[in-house]
Amino acid sequence: MKHIEVVAAIISDDQGRVFVTQRGYGEWKDYWEFPGGKIESGETPEEALQREIWEELETRVVIERLMHTVEWDYPDFHLTMHCYWCHVESGNLTLKEHEDACWLKQDELEKMQWLPADVEVVKMISNDVL
Repeated sequence: MKHIEVVAAIISDDQGRVFVTQRGYGEWKDYWEFPGGKIESGETPEEALQREIWEELETRVVIERLMHTVEWDYPDFHLTMHCYWCHVESGNLTLKEHEDACWLKQDELEKMQWLPADVEVVKMISNDVL
């Protein structure tokens, strides 16, 4: 089975909300996810996350810590997703690839239709298991 390794940013603000994005393409169109993407050859996960957030959102983030790593089997590939707790350093979270985005409080997260690999992280955030 093909293996894909990605990074995701759990971007929080000073009000305790988390920034989430909605996919605008592909099989999982309209599902919600944490922004990020694939780690390229020669990149550390942290470098990949900085690059992906800049490419997708024209925003610089401060990576605070690795929150969790998800291992998930999709029908066509195995996903390893490294999730990092972050906050905005500069930029306006401009959507370059996503259909929609919003800031959600912890108790609002589980109301969204999430990509399967993100569900575990959503539950951790909602239950304060960080």
